[in-house]
Amino acid sequence: MSSQMDSEKPVYYTNIDPELGFPQKDYEENYCSQVYPVTLSWKDCSVFSLPKRKLCCLLNKEDESPKQILTNVSGVIKPGRLTAVMGASGAGKSTLLNMLTFRNRGSLVIQGDIKVNGVIMEKEKMANLSAYVQQDDVFIGTMTVREHLIFRAILKMDGRTPKAEKLQRVEQVIQQLGLAKCADTVIGTPGKKKGISGGELKRLSFASELLTNPPLMFCDEVTSGLDSFMAQSVIQSLKTMVHTGHTIMCTVHQPSSEVFELFDEIILMAEGKVAFSGPVSHAIDFFKSVGHPCPGNYNPANHFILTLAIVPGYETECKGRVEKLCEFYDSSSASKRIDHFDVKMDPYERRMSQKLLEESIHSISSSGPSYFQQLRCVMWRSWITNIREPMLVKIKFIQTIIFALFMGLVYLKTSNNYNQEDIMNINGVIFLLIISFTYNNLFPVLNVFPKEIPVFLREHGAGLYRVDVYYFSKMAVEIPFLVINSTMVIAIVYWMSGLVHDLNAFVNAAIISVLASASSSSFGYAISAASPSVTIALSLGPLLMTPFLLFGGYFLNNGSVPDYFLWVKYASWFLYSNELMITNQWNGVSHISCGDVNSTVCIHTGKEIIHSLNYDENNFYFDLVMLSTIILTYRILAFLILLIKAKMSKC
Repeated sequence: MSSQMDSEKPVYYTNIDPELGFPQKDYEENYCSQVYPVTLSWKDCSVFSLPKRKLCCLLNKEDESPKQILTNVSGVIKPGRLTAVMGASGAGKSTLLNMLTFRNRGSLVIQGDIKVNGVIMEKEKMANLSAYVQQDDVFIGTMTVREHLIFRAILKMDGRTPKAEKLQRVEQVIQQLGLAKCADTVIGTPGKKKGISGGELKRLSFASELLTNPPLMFCDEVTSGLDSFMAQSVIQSLKTMVHTGHTIMCTVHQPSSEVFELFDEIILMAEGKVAFSGPVSHAIDFFKSVGHPCPGNYNPANHFILTLAIVPGYETECKGRVEKLCEFYDSSSASKRIDHFDVKMDPYERRMSQKLLEESIHSISSSGPSYFQQLRCVMWRSWITNIREPMLVKIKFIQTIIFALFMGLVYLKTSNNYNQEDIMNINGVIFLLIISFTYNNLFPVLNVFPKEIPVFLREHGAGLYRVDVYYFSKMAVEIPFLVINSTMVIAIVYWMSGLVHDLNAFVNAAIISVLASASSSSFGYAISAASPSVTIALSLGPLLMTPFLLFGGYFLNNGSVPDYFLWVKYASWFLYSNELMITNQWNGVSHISCGDVNSTVCIHTGKEIIHSLNYDENNFYFDLVMLSTIILTYRILAFLILLIKAKMSKC
């Protein structure tokens, strides 16, 4: 009875016996080092791409037939074996990977069965069971390797797992993938900030996915952009993971002979079909048997790819050769073994395997971190990103002080004894302040989302956090910088330029400054969220801001705005900010000296100035409400744009 119960325990691979070459076995103790072994299989899978219908071609029925990308492909990937998918460009490698991972399918139509341990997979099950290391390494460059992995561990691992265990898992992964030397080095941004090397970047991508110890891993173009030494180092890391029982499938593009020798099995693709699938040593014999022997001292990978490539100008001959190879493989014993893979499984073994697989999926997909845990973690990263960005903190702080002192010296006035010349000066400094708040807060945020959107879409797609968590964290971290910079400017300029010396008026001016800054920042976030690149965002920002600037009440009198542009006027934060500041400044001024000016054209009180600009001092609270409305409107618009982008990225 006891032996029967022991035989039903889930078996996990922990390492490979160096002598036998087979995985040693262990049971449920020491979870962090265990991997539940899974075998991925797919049979008679075909992929079709539906044509995109254009409005001008709705009546055209000729090109409606779907294009076939993959044709009746089958294959098996087993634990403890490193499998590479190879083929010339356009062979169908990426489509095969997208099909198996249930990602980036878009309008693809897929036929056939995809199974893990005999269980038919669905998108949610595959996402919980597997990890996908994409070709592009996308990271926040201001974080260190350890900080990035801690961030991923907190959000990716089970929310009920104690933080100490998550940190311990981070250290284990760092040691396992050889990242100890660069653990406290910033990741870096290519062309901007120097960081870790290309090979370390790729290993960090593996480490990010390895934190949850997924039994199945897919890696896309793992050696792209790496030199031969770095490529070999990265594949050796995959080989190490395979030895711990992981099932790994990766696509590679023309590996070196040293890298090729590290693979246990290969799948060769050509024209959307499988030309060979099996052990590396068998591939050489297979090509020799069909009349394409690999020359001596020649890289077998290069030989396979060149043999299966479609050379321009020789399409008919090349396609004939590929068709012959694929037909020969379909009739070979290697193909028959894959076709009968499921049949060979013992019924009891199949039931136990399926039961343990369901338990494994359930344990992996257990509850994640709470909403507030996500918010706190993403805010922590956003804070680190901001304080380590020199343009955002140090340079902007110095720039703000210098600009404020310069404005104060230009409009220097220490008393409140106003004359007719002071009216123009005071009104000028007020509008210039509003412009400076706009420029200081609009342009820095224009590059926020275009720069981070690839990271956001990838992490949100992986289920690390919600869209609102990411958005609210950006807003929360921005507020202290916005308030401090705006208050600093108004505190220096206000008292130097001779604005009315009243504490209540100064507090009102500070509040108006913060609201004006927040309005321009919100407008910038909406443009940033909608723009596909930083260049487009920087081009759209000034273009869309200029109409609001023109109808702010300084360049054009508030009462002279044409009726057909009233909608622009009432959407301008310049208008409400200027009216508030003008009212706050002049409403309490009861005497303005005429000097040598003719008394018939002299302005005697502050209220006369307000009315001459077609402003109304009774609009004070209305203007505050309108500024708040503008802030909320643009912030909500930016959030909705991000939400739509996130939804579209999952299609």
